[in-house]
Amino acid sequence: MHTLLTIVALLVVLGVVVFIHELGHFWAARWAGVRVNIFSIGFGPALIKWHDKHGTEWRIACLPLGGYVSIYGQEDMFNRKKYAELSRAKQAGHYLSAPAWKQFIIIAAGVFMNFLLAWGIYSALFMFQPRNVQLPVVGQVIQESVAFKAGVKPGDTIMRIDNEKITNWGELVLAKELAANRDAHVLILRGEKLVQVKLSPAERWGLIADGSRTEFRKKGFFGGIYSGARETYHQSKTLLTVLKQIVTGERSSKQLGSFITIAEVSGRAMEAGFFALLSIIALLSVNLGVINLLPLPVLDGGYLLILMIEAITRRKLGGRGMEIAILCGWVLIAALFVLTMWNDLARVFGLN
Repeated sequence: MHTLLTIVALLVVLGVVVFIHELGHFWAARWAGVRVNIFSIGFGPALIKWHDKHGTEWRIACLPLGGYVSIYGQEDMFNRKKYAELSRAKQAGHYLSAPAWKQFIIIAAGVFMNFLLAWGIYSALFMFQPRNVQLPVVGQVIQESVAFKAGVKPGDTIMRIDNEKITNWGELVLAKELAANRDAHVLILRGEKLVQVKLSPAERWGLIADGSRTEFRKKGFFGGIYSGARETYHQSKTLLTVLKQIVTGERSSKQLGSFITIAEVSGRAMEAGFFALLSIIALLSVNLGVINLLPLPVLDGGYLLILMIEAITRRKLGGRGMEIAILCGWVLIAALFVLTMWNDLARVFGLN
């Protein structure tokens, strides 16, 4: 039963996030007058398919781990000679028939929809989910710990960590994780006085929350909208920081997970309830948006970068060099897939 729940949760979470992403590309292409050949939910042979009045084939495929939109002529973006040789009738609705700024919107729309989905969900959670929040007030400081040696005292309220505003204990823990292997500059409210301390890198700072200092929080409409935007930004910034730390070696790549991790987390969220599941959908939507903005040739961010370079240089990129760059991008994506799968399989079967 638990395995079935995990699979269902994975399909729901991935299905919503990927569908919204691809819907962004689809809507933008339609708006730009570009034809969409296929909108597929899942990969592989189609289980169900139908055509809409614009000629787009909609599919529900047999492997529902993702999906894609096939835009007419997008594969020719580096082969304009092929486009020029098409008849005027075949150029109609072609991706390259749209001006560059519309192409930019078509590519960016998927990521935009992911961030919009996350913002909407986080805003709704702040408005409708009552939460008893643990305030960032120190209850105990472990003797001889990093915090103890820095002079942190029970009763101190953590206001900022490295200029990041701290409003609850969860944000404190996350900020500590992001500090990783560097000193963290912490602003403390002690009574009516502000105190600045520096906490050195350590596995633990030695801080224990004051469990009695909680606050019931539920936002109104405008407060929820603002807090939802702030949470979307905060989660995006956190993921970028973690990726940077992995690339620079400050954080282990073993922390990267595949769809197995997504399934496990989604399954636990579904068991926890509707609000928890929504929270995971929002987080995964942010992650997909951020990952897709990375400047790799096979990701949306890579194509956006190419369009910006073409706009600045007023030269169209293409040829053998772009083919090699795209191939390298696919190799990197494949290597990342293998790494994340290995991490998860090693964890599940105790191979680490």
